[in-house]
Amino acid sequence: MSSTESLTDIDYPESDGQPMGETEIHIEWMIRLRDILKLRYRERRVYVGSNLLVYPEEGVPRNFVVPDVFVVKDCEPGRRRIFQTWVENRVPNVVFEITSRSTRRQDSIFKLRQYAEMGVAEYFLFDPTSDYLSPALQGYRLVDDEYEPIEANSAGRLECRELGLDLALSEERLRLFDSIERHELLTEAETEAHARAEAEAEVERLRKLLDERDNSA
Repeated sequence: MSSTESLTDIDYPESDGQPMGETEIHIEWMIRLRDILKLRYRERRVYVGSNLLVYPEEGVPRNFVVPDVFVVKDCEPGRRRIFQTWVENRVPNVVFEITSRSTRRQDSIFKLRQYAEMGVAEYFLFDPTSDYLSPALQGYRLVDDEYEPIEANSAGRLECRELGLDLALSEERLRLFDSIERHELLTEAETEAHARAEAEAEVERLRKLLDERDNSA
């Protein structure tokens, strides 16, 4: 940088030129995970980002990482074009990567190192096809500036302490549960569909009760 060039004059690209995901299933899981977390933190001062360029160092635009989904606590929500840690005065608390054939090495080696250097407290990898990771769900927690694998608890789930979540695999599906209330987290559309199904089931139950009463009269 020349002596006349200000840090504010540096251009930080908004795209790395790479596609959002390798296949439809990877894109769908990125969107679903983002939507689940956005709904969870809708009324809270938490930022949930997805496929956004994150810059950890001011003045070095070549140094960036693009998490599939990430959560930043104590951070204003709202839309952003990029995430600059020195502007936000925050780094992601938790990062989720949806691993694929083309990203496996980057996710499990290079990004593991990058996120540790940034100070990301917890890092989770999920392979929706179960082809590239064994097990298909893996987690890491930062301890003394280095990541240590998160061991499954007695229920076979990985604990995300930063967000108060338990992560589990069920028939190749990633499921998120509230660690305290134990209920499963869903997207807004899934929540509405579940509520409709419960309402319809209750209507059917009442209809059967009325039919039984009429038949016994």
